[in-house]
Amino acid sequence: MNLRTISIIIRREYLNKVKKKSFLIITFLVPILFVALCLLPTLIMMGTKESAKDIAVVDKSGIVLPFLEDTETIHYMDFSMLSVDSVKTYIESFGVDAVLGISELDEENKTVSAETFSKKPLGVDMTENINRRINDAVEAYRIDSYGIENLETIMKDVKSHVRLTSYTLDKEGKESVSESGVYMAISMILGMALYMFIALFCGMVMSSVIEEKSSRVVEVLISSVKSTELMFGKIIGVALVALTQFLLWIVLCVVLLGVFGAIFKDKLDLGALMSDPTTATMVATSGMGTMTSTIDLEALTEAAQAPADTAAVAAKAPGEMGVIVSTIRNLPLGQILIGFLLYFILGYLLYASIFAAIGSAVENEGDSQQLQLPVTIPLLLGFFIALYAFKAPDSALVFWGSMIPFTSPIVMLARLPFGVPIWELVVSLVVLFLTFVLFAYLSAKVYKVGILMFGKKSSWKDLWKWLKQK
Repeated sequence: MNLRTISIIIRREYLNKVKKKSFLIITFLVPILFVALCLLPTLIMMGTKESAKDIAVVDKSGIVLPFLEDTETIHYMDFSMLSVDSVKTYIESFGVDAVLGISELDEENKTVSAETFSKKPLGVDMTENINRRINDAVEAYRIDSYGIENLETIMKDVKSHVRLTSYTLDKEGKESVSESGVYMAISMILGMALYMFIALFCGMVMSSVIEEKSSRVVEVLISSVKSTELMFGKIIGVALVALTQFLLWIVLCVVLLGVFGAIFKDKLDLGALMSDPTTATMVATSGMGTMTSTIDLEALTEAAQAPADTAAVAAKAPGEMGVIVSTIRNLPLGQILIGFLLYFILGYLLYASIFAAIGSAVENEGDSQQLQLPVTIPLLLGFFIALYAFKAPDSALVFWGSMIPFTSPIVMLARLPFGVPIWELVVSLVVLFLTFVLFAYLSAKVYKVGILMFGKKSSWKDLWKWLKQK
Protein backbone atom coordinates (compact mmCIF):
# COMPACT_ATOMS: atom_id res chain seq x y z
CA MET A 1 0.00 0.00 0.00
CA ASN A 2 1.15 3.52 -0.82
CA LEU A 3 1.14 5.67 2.32
CA ARG A 4 1.06 8.89 0.30
CA THR A 5 -2.07 7.71 -1.51
CA ILE A 6 -3.70 6.70 1.77
CA SER A 7 -2.91 10.11 3.27
CA ILE A 8 -4.63 11.80 0.31
CA ILE A 9 -7.71 9.63 0.81
CA ILE A 10 -7.66 10.35 4.55
CA ARG A 11 -7.53 14.11 3.90
CA ARG A 12 -10.34 13.88 1.33
CA GLU A 13 -12.52 11.79 3.64
CA TYR A 14 -11.84 14.04 6.63
CA LEU A 15 -12.55 17.30 4.82
CA ASN A 16 -15.68 15.92 3.15
CA LYS A 17 -17.09 14.94 6.54
CA VAL A 18 -16.21 18.03 8.57
CA LYS A 19 -17.46 20.43 5.88
CA LYS A 20 -20.93 18.89 5.84
CA LYS A 21 -23.74 20.79 7.54
CA SER A 22 -24.78 17.60 9.35
CA PHE A 23 -21.35 17.40 11.03
CA LEU A 24 -21.58 21.01 12.24
CA ILE A 25 -25.17 20.57 13.42
CA ILE A 26 -24.43 17.37 15.38
CA THR A 27 -21.18 18.80 16.78
CA PHE A 28 -22.97 21.79 18.30
CA LEU A 29 -26.31 20.14 19.01
CA VAL A 30 -25.04 17.18 21.08
CA PRO A 31 -23.30 19.32 23.77
CA ILE A 32 -26.42 21.49 24.06
CA LEU A 33 -28.59 18.41 24.50
CA PHE A 34 -26.13 16.97 27.03
CA VAL A 35 -26.09 20.17 29.10
CA ALA A 36 -29.89 20.38 28.85
CA LEU A 37 -30.10 16.79 30.10
CA CYS A 38 -27.93 17.72 33.09
CA LEU A 39 -29.86 20.87 33.97
CA LEU A 40 -33.37 19.88 32.92
CA PRO A 41 -34.28 17.78 35.99
CA THR A 42 -33.40 20.65 38.34
CA LEU A 43 -35.18 23.26 36.23
CA ILE A 44 -38.24 21.04 35.96
CA MET A 45 -38.31 20.56 39.72
CA MET A 46 -38.10 24.32 40.20
CA GLY A 47 -41.04 24.89 37.86
CA THR A 48 -43.31 22.08 39.05
CA LYS A 49 -44.08 23.21 42.57
CA GLU A 50 -47.75 22.74 43.24
CA SER A 51 -49.91 25.85 43.59
CA ALA A 52 -51.05 26.77 47.10
CA LYS A 53 -54.28 25.12 48.24
CA ASP A 54 -56.70 25.71 51.11
CA ILE A 55 -57.70 22.46 52.80
CA ALA A 56 -60.64 22.22 55.16
CA VAL A 57 -59.89 19.80 57.99
CA VAL A 58 -62.67 17.94 59.77
CA ASP A 59 -60.77 16.26 62.61
CA LYS A 60 -63.08 14.09 64.72
CA SER A 61 -60.14 12.37 66.43
CA GLY A 62 -58.75 15.47 68.10
CA ILE A 63 -55.14 14.31 67.66
CA VAL A 64 -54.28 15.09 64.03
CA LEU A 65 -55.03 18.80 63.60
CA PRO A 66 -52.15 20.01 65.85
CA PHE A 67 -49.71 18.20 63.56
CA LEU A 68 -51.04 19.84 60.36
CA GLU A 69 -48.74 22.80 59.98
CA ASP A 70 -49.12 25.24 57.09
CA THR A 71 -46.52 25.20 54.31
CA GLU A 72 -45.91 27.26 51.17
CA THR A 73 -48.39 25.12 49.25
CA ILE A 74 -50.88 24.04 51.93
CA HIS A 75 -53.06 26.15 54.22
CA TYR A 76 -55.12 24.13 56.71
CA MET A 77 -58.47 25.44 57.99
CA ASP A 78 -60.28 23.98 61.00
CA PHE A 79 -63.80 22.82 60.08
CA SER A 80 -64.05 20.21 62.83
CA MET A 81 -67.35 21.65 64.08
CA LEU A 82 -69.00 20.53 60.82
CA SER A 83 -69.44 17.12 59.21
CA VAL A 84 -67.39 15.95 56.24
CA ASP A 85 -70.52 15.51 54.14
CA SER A 86 -71.71 19.09 54.70
CA VAL A 87 -68.29 20.58 53.88
CA LYS A 88 -67.71 18.52 50.73
CA THR A 89 -71.26 19.29 49.51
CA TYR A 90 -70.64 23.03 49.71
CA ILE A 91 -66.89 22.93 49.05
CA GLU A 92 -67.01 25.81 46.56
CA SER A 93 -69.14 27.96 48.87
CA PHE A 94 -66.59 27.55 51.65
CA GLY A 95 -63.84 28.64 49.26
CA VAL A 96 -61.58 25.64 49.86
CA ASP A 97 -59.83 23.37 47.38
CA ALA A 98 -60.13 20.11 49.29
CA VAL A 99 -61.63 18.54 52.39
CA LEU A 100 -59.57 16.34 54.70
CA GLY A 101 -61.73 14.12 56.89
CA ILE A 102 -60.24 12.41 59.95
CA SER A 103 -62.38 9.73 61.60
CA GLU A 104 -62.98 9.38 65.32
CA LEU A 105 -60.17 7.73 67.22
CA ASP A 106 -60.18 3.92 67.22
CA GLU A 107 -59.29 3.31 70.88
CA GLU A 108 -58.69 -0.40 70.41
CA ASN A 109 -56.22 -0.14 67.51
CA LYS A 110 -54.98 3.35 68.44
CA THR A 111 -55.42 4.69 64.90
CA VAL A 112 -57.64 6.78 62.67
CA SER A 113 -58.79 6.65 59.05
CA ALA A 114 -58.38 9.59 56.70
CA GLU A 115 -59.83 10.61 53.36
CA THR A 116 -59.71 13.64 51.10
CA PHE A 117 -62.31 15.09 48.73
CA SER A 118 -61.50 17.62 46.00
CA LYS A 119 -62.72 18.80 42.62
CA LYS A 120 -59.27 18.12 41.13
CA PRO A 121 -56.85 15.41 42.26
CA LEU A 122 -54.17 16.58 44.68
CA GLY A 123 -50.54 16.27 43.64
CA VAL A 124 -48.40 13.37 44.83
CA ASP A 125 -46.14 15.58 46.97
CA MET A 126 -49.10 17.22 48.70
CA THR A 127 -50.78 13.87 49.34
CA GLU A 128 -47.57 12.39 50.77
CA ASN A 129 -47.07 15.45 52.97
CA ILE A 130 -50.58 15.14 54.45
CA ASN A 131 -50.23 11.39 54.90
CA ARG A 132 -46.87 11.78 56.65
CA ARG A 133 -48.27 14.28 59.14
CA ILE A 134 -51.25 12.07 59.94
CA ASN A 135 -48.90 9.16 60.65
CA ASP A 136 -46.78 11.42 62.87
CA ALA A 137 -49.88 12.29 64.86
CA VAL A 138 -50.88 8.64 65.30
CA GLU A 139 -47.35 7.64 66.32
CA ALA A 140 -47.22 10.46 68.90
CA TYR A 141 -50.58 9.34 70.31
CA ARG A 142 -49.42 5.74 70.60
CA ILE A 143 -46.22 6.79 72.36
CA ASP A 144 -48.20 8.89 74.88
CA SER A 145 -50.66 6.02 75.46
CA TYR A 146 -47.93 3.86 77.02
CA GLY A 147 -47.46 6.38 79.79
CA ILE A 148 -43.69 5.89 79.86
CA GLU A 149 -41.78 9.04 80.65
CA ASN A 150 -39.55 10.29 77.81
CA LEU A 151 -40.54 7.32 75.62
CA GLU A 152 -40.31 9.38 72.45
CA THR A 153 -36.76 10.46 73.30
CA ILE A 154 -35.82 6.89 74.15
CA MET A 155 -37.14 5.63 70.81
CA LYS A 156 -35.16 8.27 68.94
CA ASP A 157 -32.02 7.37 70.88
CA VAL A 158 -32.21 3.66 70.06
CA LYS A 159 -32.49 4.26 66.30
CA SER A 160 -29.22 3.50 64.57
CA HIS A 161 -27.69 5.50 61.72
CA VAL A 162 -24.49 3.54 61.19
CA ARG A 163 -22.94 4.14 57.78
CA LEU A 164 -20.39 1.79 56.27
CA THR A 165 -17.29 3.63 55.08
CA SER A 166 -15.16 1.78 52.53
CA TYR A 167 -11.41 2.19 52.08
CA THR A 168 -9.07 0.88 49.42
CA LEU A 169 -5.40 0.11 50.05
CA ASP A 170 -2.60 0.80 47.58
CA LYS A 171 0.64 -1.20 47.26
CA GLU A 172 2.25 0.74 50.11
CA GLY A 173 -0.75 0.08 52.34
CA LYS A 174 -1.97 3.67 52.19
CA GLU A 175 -5.71 3.82 52.61
CA SER A 176 -8.13 6.05 50.73
CA VAL A 177 -11.87 6.38 51.22
CA SER A 178 -14.01 5.14 48.33
CA GLU A 179 -17.65 5.11 47.29
CA SER A 180 -18.99 2.23 45.24
CA GLY A 181 -21.74 4.44 43.80
CA VAL A 182 -19.13 6.67 42.14
CA TYR A 183 -17.40 3.65 40.59
CA MET A 184 -20.75 2.36 39.39
CA ALA A 185 -21.72 5.65 37.74
CA ILE A 186 -18.35 6.11 36.02
CA SER A 187 -18.30 2.47 34.91
CA MET A 188 -21.73 2.76 33.30
CA ILE A 189 -20.95 6.11 31.68
CA LEU A 190 -17.68 4.87 30.15
CA GLY A 191 -19.25 1.66 28.82
CA MET A 192 -22.23 3.47 27.31
CA ALA A 193 -20.06 6.24 25.82
CA LEU A 194 -17.72 3.83 24.05
CA TYR A 195 -20.63 1.76 22.74
CA MET A 196 -22.30 4.83 21.28
CA PHE A 197 -19.09 6.15 19.71
CA ILE A 198 -18.18 2.83 18.09
CA ALA A 199 -21.71 2.24 16.81
CA LEU A 200 -22.07 5.82 15.54
CA PHE A 201 -18.78 6.17 13.70
CA CYS A 202 -18.64 2.62 12.34
CA GLY A 203 -22.09 3.23 10.90
CA MET A 204 -20.68 6.39 9.35
CA VAL A 205 -17.98 4.33 7.61
CA MET A 206 -20.52 1.89 6.21
CA SER A 207 -22.81 4.70 5.01
CA SER A 208 -19.89 6.42 3.29
CA VAL A 209 -18.93 3.21 1.45
CA ILE A 210 -22.53 2.56 0.38
CA GLU A 211 -22.95 6.17 -0.77
CA GLU A 212 -19.87 6.05 -3.01
CA LYS A 213 -20.79 2.64 -4.37
CA SER A 214 -24.41 3.53 -5.18
CA SER A 215 -23.34 6.79 -6.88
CA ARG A 216 -20.65 4.91 -8.89
CA VAL A 217 -18.02 7.37 -7.64
CA VAL A 218 -16.06 4.37 -6.39
CA GLU A 219 -15.44 3.23 -9.97
CA VAL A 220 -13.52 6.42 -10.65
CA LEU A 221 -11.61 6.15 -7.38
CA ILE A 222 -10.65 2.50 -7.91
CA SER A 223 -9.16 3.41 -11.28
CA SER A 224 -6.65 5.63 -9.49
CA VAL A 225 -6.01 3.85 -6.17
CA LYS A 226 -6.07 0.33 -4.81
CA SER A 227 -9.24 -0.84 -3.10
CA THR A 228 -7.40 -1.60 0.15
CA GLU A 229 -5.89 1.89 0.15
CA LEU A 230 -9.35 3.35 -0.33
CA MET A 231 -10.81 1.25 2.50
CA PHE A 232 -8.10 2.04 5.07
CA GLY A 233 -7.99 5.69 4.03
CA LYS A 234 -11.74 5.92 4.57
CA ILE A 235 -11.56 4.16 7.96
CA ILE A 236 -8.72 6.36 9.24
CA GLY A 237 -10.34 9.50 7.83
CA VAL A 238 -13.58 8.82 9.68
CA ALA A 239 -11.56 8.00 12.83
CA LEU A 240 -9.99 11.46 12.69
CA VAL A 241 -13.45 12.96 12.21
CA ALA A 242 -14.60 11.02 15.27
CA LEU A 243 -11.71 12.25 17.41
CA THR A 244 -12.24 15.84 16.23
CA GLN A 245 -15.93 15.69 17.06
CA PHE A 246 -15.26 14.03 20.40
CA LEU A 247 -12.76 16.69 21.46
CA LEU A 248 -15.12 19.46 20.33
CA TRP A 249 -17.92 17.88 22.37
CA ILE A 250 -15.75 17.89 25.49
CA VAL A 251 -14.71 21.53 25.04
CA LEU A 252 -18.24 22.73 24.22
CA CYS A 253 -19.80 20.78 27.12
CA VAL A 254 -17.33 22.28 29.60
CA VAL A 255 -17.92 25.79 28.25
CA LEU A 256 -21.72 25.43 28.23
CA LEU A 257 -21.83 23.94 31.73
CA GLY A 258 -19.67 26.81 32.97
CA VAL A 259 -21.86 29.43 31.29
CA PHE A 260 -25.16 27.94 32.47
CA GLY A 261 -23.72 27.37 35.94
CA ALA A 262 -22.80 31.05 36.17
CA ILE A 263 -26.21 32.15 34.88
CA PHE A 264 -28.31 29.94 37.13
CA LYS A 265 -26.13 29.81 40.25
CA ASP A 266 -28.26 32.44 42.00
CA LYS A 267 -31.51 30.86 40.87
CA LEU A 268 -30.72 27.26 41.80
CA ASP A 269 -31.25 26.87 45.54
CA LEU A 270 -29.73 23.44 46.09
CA GLY A 271 -30.53 23.41 49.78
CA ALA A 272 -34.23 24.08 49.17
CA LEU A 273 -34.40 21.54 46.41
CA MET A 274 -32.62 18.84 48.39
CA SER A 275 -34.77 19.40 51.47
CA ASP A 276 -37.65 17.73 49.66
CA PRO A 277 -37.19 13.91 49.64
CA THR A 278 -38.69 13.47 46.16
CA THR A 279 -36.58 16.25 44.71
CA ALA A 280 -33.46 14.97 46.40
CA THR A 281 -33.95 11.54 44.94
CA MET A 282 -34.45 12.96 41.42
CA VAL A 283 -31.37 15.18 41.68
CA ALA A 284 -29.18 12.33 42.87
CA THR A 285 -30.58 9.97 40.27
CA SER A 286 -30.04 12.38 37.38
CA GLY A 287 -26.55 13.30 38.54
CA MET A 288 -25.06 9.94 39.50
CA GLY A 289 -27.18 7.14 38.17
CA THR A 290 -28.69 5.26 41.10
CA MET A 291 -26.47 6.58 43.86
CA THR A 292 -29.47 7.48 46.03
CA SER A 293 -29.13 4.12 47.71
CA THR A 294 -25.56 4.80 48.82
CA ILE A 295 -25.47 8.52 49.64
CA ASP A 296 -27.03 10.15 52.70
CA LEU A 297 -28.99 12.95 51.04
CA GLU A 298 -29.62 14.88 54.24
CA ALA A 299 -25.90 15.07 54.98
CA LEU A 300 -25.23 15.96 51.36
CA THR A 301 -27.69 18.85 51.71
CA GLU A 302 -25.89 20.11 54.81
CA ALA A 303 -22.59 19.92 52.94
CA ALA A 304 -24.08 21.85 50.00
CA GLN A 305 -25.37 24.59 52.33
CA ALA A 306 -22.00 24.91 54.05
CA PRO A 307 -19.27 27.28 52.78
CA ALA A 308 -18.11 26.30 49.32
CA ASP A 309 -14.67 25.06 50.41
CA THR A 310 -14.11 21.60 49.00
CA ALA A 311 -11.48 20.64 51.53
CA ALA A 312 -13.63 21.85 54.41
CA VAL A 313 -16.66 20.03 53.08
CA ALA A 314 -14.64 16.85 52.62
CA ALA A 315 -13.29 17.09 56.15
CA LYS A 316 -16.68 17.87 57.65
CA ALA A 317 -18.61 15.19 55.77
CA PRO A 318 -16.13 12.40 54.96
CA GLY A 319 -19.01 9.97 54.54
CA GLU A 320 -20.91 11.94 51.91
CA MET A 321 -19.54 14.78 49.77
CA GLY A 322 -16.01 14.09 50.96
CA VAL A 323 -16.35 10.45 49.89
CA ILE A 324 -17.31 11.46 46.35
CA VAL A 325 -14.45 13.96 46.08
CA SER A 326 -11.94 11.51 47.55
CA THR A 327 -13.12 8.65 45.33
CA ILE A 328 -12.79 10.71 42.16
CA ARG A 329 -9.32 11.90 43.21
CA ASN A 330 -8.15 8.33 43.83
CA LEU A 331 -9.44 6.92 40.55
CA PRO A 332 -6.73 5.81 38.11
CA LEU A 333 -7.60 8.72 35.83
CA GLY A 334 -4.48 8.35 33.70
CA GLN A 335 -5.15 4.67 33.15
CA ILE A 336 -8.80 5.36 32.35
CA LEU A 337 -7.94 8.10 29.84
CA ILE A 338 -5.25 6.07 28.07
CA GLY A 339 -7.49 2.99 28.17
CA PHE A 340 -10.37 4.95 26.66
CA LEU A 341 -8.23 6.16 23.75
CA LEU A 342 -6.66 2.75 23.07
CA TYR A 343 -9.87 0.78 23.29
CA PHE A 344 -11.76 3.37 21.28
CA ILE A 345 -9.15 3.35 18.50
CA LEU A 346 -8.70 -0.44 18.35
CA GLY A 347 -12.40 -1.19 18.87
CA TYR A 348 -13.34 1.32 16.22
CA LEU A 349 -10.77 -0.02 13.75
CA LEU A 350 -11.97 -3.61 14.29
CA TYR A 351 -15.65 -2.86 13.78
CA ALA A 352 -15.05 -0.20 11.12
CA SER A 353 -13.15 -2.68 8.92
CA ILE A 354 -16.05 -5.15 9.25
CA PHE A 355 -18.66 -2.47 8.55
CA ALA A 356 -16.66 -1.27 5.55
CA ALA A 357 -16.70 -4.82 4.14
CA ILE A 358 -20.46 -5.02 4.71
CA GLY A 359 -20.97 -1.64 3.02
CA SER A 360 -18.99 -2.79 -0.01
CA ALA A 361 -21.22 -5.84 -0.42
CA VAL A 362 -24.53 -3.93 -0.69
CA GLU A 363 -25.92 -1.05 -2.74
CA ASN A 364 -28.21 0.50 -0.14
CA GLU A 365 -28.49 0.52 3.65
CA GLY A 366 -31.70 -1.53 3.57
CA ASP A 367 -29.83 -4.51 2.13
CA SER A 368 -27.17 -4.27 4.84
CA GLN A 369 -29.48 -5.29 7.69
CA GLN A 370 -29.09 -9.07 7.35
CA LEU A 371 -25.29 -8.74 7.08
CA GLN A 372 -25.08 -6.19 9.87
CA LEU A 373 -27.07 -8.13 12.50
CA PRO A 374 -24.43 -10.79 13.35
CA VAL A 375 -21.84 -8.03 13.77
CA THR A 376 -23.95 -5.84 16.05
CA ILE A 377 -24.90 -8.72 18.39
CA PRO A 378 -21.40 -8.94 20.00
CA LEU A 379 -21.38 -5.15 20.30
CA LEU A 380 -24.75 -5.19 22.07
CA LEU A 381 -23.63 -8.10 24.26
CA GLY A 382 -20.61 -6.08 25.37
CA PHE A 383 -22.89 -3.14 26.12
CA PHE A 384 -25.19 -5.21 28.35
CA ILE A 385 -22.28 -6.84 30.19
CA ALA A 386 -20.78 -3.39 30.78
CA LEU A 387 -24.04 -2.15 32.30
CA TYR A 388 -23.74 -4.76 35.06
CA ALA A 389 -19.94 -4.89 35.34
CA PHE A 390 -20.05 -2.74 38.49
CA LYS A 391 -21.87 -5.50 40.42
CA ALA A 392 -19.03 -8.00 40.03
CA PRO A 393 -16.11 -6.51 38.05
CA ASP A 394 -13.95 -9.61 38.62
CA SER A 395 -16.61 -12.23 37.85
CA ALA A 396 -15.93 -14.83 35.15
CA LEU A 397 -18.47 -13.34 32.73
CA VAL A 398 -17.08 -9.81 33.03
CA PHE A 399 -13.47 -11.07 32.90
CA TRP A 400 -13.98 -13.01 29.67
CA GLY A 401 -16.08 -10.17 28.28
CA SER A 402 -13.04 -7.91 28.77
CA MET A 403 -10.78 -10.43 27.01
CA ILE A 404 -12.88 -11.43 23.99
CA PRO A 405 -11.96 -8.81 21.34
CA PHE A 406 -15.52 -8.19 20.12
CA THR A 407 -16.70 -7.15 23.59
CA SER A 408 -13.46 -6.11 25.32
CA PRO A 409 -13.44 -2.41 24.23
CA ILE A 410 -16.68 -1.77 26.09
CA VAL A 411 -16.43 -4.23 29.00
CA MET A 412 -12.79 -3.54 29.90
CA LEU A 413 -13.45 0.18 29.96
CA ALA A 414 -16.30 -0.43 32.40
CA ARG A 415 -13.90 -2.41 34.61
CA LEU A 416 -11.13 0.19 34.68
CA PRO A 417 -12.58 2.35 37.53
CA PHE A 418 -12.42 -0.71 39.82
CA GLY A 419 -8.76 -1.38 39.03
CA VAL A 420 -7.50 -3.94 36.53
CA PRO A 421 -4.13 -5.77 36.70
CA ILE A 422 -1.66 -4.59 34.08
CA TRP A 423 -1.25 -8.08 32.62
CA GLU A 424 -4.98 -8.28 31.90
CA LEU A 425 -4.88 -4.93 30.12
CA VAL A 426 -1.86 -5.97 28.05
CA VAL A 427 -3.36 -9.34 27.08
CA SER A 428 -6.71 -7.75 26.21
CA LEU A 429 -5.11 -5.04 24.05
CA VAL A 430 -2.78 -7.47 22.28
CA VAL A 431 -5.64 -9.86 21.48
CA LEU A 432 -7.77 -6.94 20.30
CA PHE A 433 -4.96 -5.63 18.07
CA LEU A 434 -4.26 -9.05 16.52
CA THR A 435 -7.97 -9.57 15.90
CA PHE A 436 -8.13 -6.18 14.17
CA VAL A 437 -5.18 -7.11 11.93
CA LEU A 438 -6.84 -10.41 10.99
CA PHE A 439 -10.24 -8.90 10.26
CA ALA A 440 -8.71 -5.92 8.45
CA TYR A 441 -7.01 -8.42 6.11
CA LEU A 442 -10.25 -10.39 5.61
CA SER A 443 -12.34 -7.24 5.19
CA ALA A 444 -9.90 -5.92 2.59
CA LYS A 445 -10.41 -9.10 0.54
CA VAL A 446 -14.19 -8.71 0.72
CA TYR A 447 -13.99 -4.99 0.00
CA LYS A 448 -11.78 -5.56 -3.05
CA VAL A 449 -14.42 -7.75 -4.72
CA GLY A 450 -17.62 -6.33 -3.28
CA ILE A 451 -16.99 -2.68 -4.09
CA LEU A 452 -17.31 -3.42 -7.82
CA MET A 453 -20.26 -5.84 -7.57
CA PHE A 454 -23.53 -4.31 -8.81
CA GLY A 455 -27.04 -5.56 -9.46
CA LYS A 456 -26.90 -8.48 -7.00
CA LYS A 457 -27.98 -8.70 -3.40
CA SER A 458 -25.05 -10.24 -1.53
CA SER A 459 -25.32 -12.80 1.26
CA TRP A 460 -22.92 -14.31 3.78
CA LYS A 461 -22.36 -17.13 1.31
CA ASP A 462 -21.13 -14.61 -1.28
CA LEU A 463 -18.82 -13.00 1.26
CA TRP A 464 -17.35 -16.42 2.05
CA LYS A 465 -16.64 -17.01 -1.63
CA TRP A 466 -14.90 -13.64 -1.92
CA LEU A 467 -12.75 -14.48 1.10
CA LYS A 468 -11.47 -17.65 -0.57
CA GLN A 469 -10.41 -15.79 -3.69
CA LYS A 470 -6.69 -15.07 -4.01
